[in-house]
Amino acid sequence: MISAKRILVVEADSSFRTALFRFFQRKGHQAVTAISISEAKKLLQTDIEFHLGMISTKLPDGDSQELMQIFKSKFSSAGLVAIENKNMSLEEMERLTSAYLFTEPVVSIAQKSPAHKLLQVIGESDSIREVFTLVEKVADSESTVLITGESGTGKELIARAIHQASSRKDEAFVAINCGAIPTELLESELFGHIKGAFTGAIQNRVGRFELADGGTLFLDEIGDLAPSLQVKILRALQEKAFEPVGSTKTLHVDVRLIAATNVNLEKAVEENKFREDLYYRLNVIPLQIPSLRERKTDIPILLRHFVEKFAKTRKKKLTGFSSDAMDYLVQYQWPGNIRELENLVERMSILKGEGSVEVLDLPTKYRAEVKNENSFDLMDLPESGLDFNSAVDAYENALILRALEKTGWNRNQAALLLKLNRTTLVEKIKKKGLKPSNDMIDLGN
Repeated sequence: MISAKRILVVEADSSFRTALFRFFQRKGHQAVTAISISEAKKLLQTDIEFHLGMISTKLPDGDSQELMQIFKSKFSSAGLVAIENKNMSLEEMERLTSAYLFTEPVVSIAQKSPAHKLLQVIGESDSIREVFTLVEKVADSESTVLITGESGTGKELIARAIHQASSRKDEAFVAINCGAIPTELLESELFGHIKGAFTGAIQNRVGRFELADGGTLFLDEIGDLAPSLQVKILRALQEKAFEPVGSTKTLHVDVRLIAATNVNLEKAVEENKFREDLYYRLNVIPLQIPSLRERKTDIPILLRHFVEKFAKTRKKKLTGFSSDAMDYLVQYQWPGNIRELENLVERMSILKGEGSVEVLDLPTKYRAEVKNENSFDLMDLPESGLDFNSAVDAYENALILRALEKTGWNRNQAALLLKLNRTTLVEKIKKKGLKPSNDMIDLGN
């Protein structure tokens, strides 16, 4: 996991300074900003440790070279970037800072062997890293794993990850979607059949259980199994044995089973739609995959991954998404999860073709859920009512604190965000007695 870094941004231009602040914030880092040399020197006199300095070559109150020398003398191992061009793209910005702050945002959960390098699970959020940790713990177990999660979250990818990190990695990984095959054909797909077992069975057929012998069998959408097949799956799990359709010969197999579903199997058991004994046999190790809206910090990483993926197959190449477009996509709820995000990038790579995807390039639905800048969430009104003036004052406090925290308690920038006169904002802060949290520095500006 990439550790958060602290960046000193010294830039007089408010719009560009804000753009830098937002850029690093989206990357999971903390930017502390200053608008002048004197303000930056105040920061350098504190105990704050910086990993990178981004300092404009044109500041209103002195020699930027002197400030850069002070920065480097105090933080000899930190990076230093002189800002000369205020029209830098996100790609240029990332190229300039990548050596100091960023590493490839791909986590392979099975990096122990060269055989696993083809498998890459993308993400750095706490929720997906919890999944990585559990996968590593259960990979070498022979226990059955039940993977749950919404459609499009990558359940099969996680199942493959478990297999490739296990001692069975050199054997077969066999997958079948139980919801995609008609019930009358699924039994044959799973257990095979012999010639003449039914109309159309013109030769013997090997089933998925037999194909997976020695390896891993992945049953996707297992909640769609018919009751008659649930009984046979249960027996195959308990006895590691089954008979092909139409045969009286029992076959024995050594299969590690991983199942997945996007339905609530506990509820299905209560409604007598799924066998309780099979549910408990499957649910030895439960593994919940978070939805994309539960891991929104991974969205920029996933977008970049898919941009690079589709760029390899096309002559015209997208360079990425603008910061404003990214803001919209981070706020979108992603009902189709990662599959929907990948489809969007593929669509943009075809329709946009090249350059950076802007807000107006996005399909309408990806812009519809973002709130107007003047909108806000109303608190619930209790049955007993509430004090209007107190509620308004509390909301005003929250807005001011949010703006101050977003700008590192830089009153000039906070006033710009709130579209207030700086003097008015300062008076409100003083009157309300607002103070930064323990980990924030009040610049007093």
